Amino acid sequence: MYQLLIVEDDKGIAEAIKKQAEMWDLDVNCVENFRNVMTKFAKYNPHIILLDIVLPFFNGYHWCNEIRKVSKVPIIFISSVSDNMSMVMAITMGADDFIAKPFDQNVLMAKIQAMLRRTYDFASAVPVLEHRGALLNIGDNTLTYKGEKISLSKNEFRILLILMENKGKIVSREKLMERLWETDSFVDENTLSVNVNRLRKRLDALGLENFITTKFGVGYLIES
Repeated sequence: MYQLLIVEDDKGIAEAIKKQAEMWDLDVNCVENFRNVMTKFAKYNPHIILLDIVLPFFNGYHWCNEIRKVSKVPIIFISSVSDNMSMVMAITMGADDFIAKPFDQNVLMAKIQAMLRRTYDFASAVPVLEHRGALLNIGDNTLTYKGEKISLSKNEFRILLILMENKGKIVSREKLMERLWETDSFVDENTLSVNVNRLRKRLDALGLENFITTKFGVGYLIES
């Protein structure tokens, strides 16, 4: 089932779209915290997004730009601000389509279905893991935090991926080495320690201090 994320602060419009989309067998989620749309985006990992321009705190252009830093998910703007400049701005920021309010719900659903067919007949969604505002993109081994993106080495990425997949649980050193051994690099205890320390320094430089906790004699933990 395809997942639709609605970023619309008019609850009446959001609920109406949600009700209609569910009739088209879409799984629908609406953003409620407009201060941090990216956390909702990462946790829900939608296949398509409906995004208004005028929103509390930050406008739709801002969130479109932030999403485009980590994902190519289809974005359709829906807005009553529908002058040519607004449409051009939306497309320039990375939107795939623009629908002016008021719109016919059936036309909107037809456009969503067409966008989903075009996108996912040829490619699958790239998952993104999120914690404390940090976004780990599994498609290109990058980490984004507060608008800054860094590329991770193969081992750095694997370590962070395993820890984020097991958020809130201690991951033993043995399990980490087993997962890293699946790559073409031999990893012993000392190599693991070196890679974890190097990853920590990179996280600290990005502003993510104490992101990884050491449980001495056991392993490592990213606290939920």
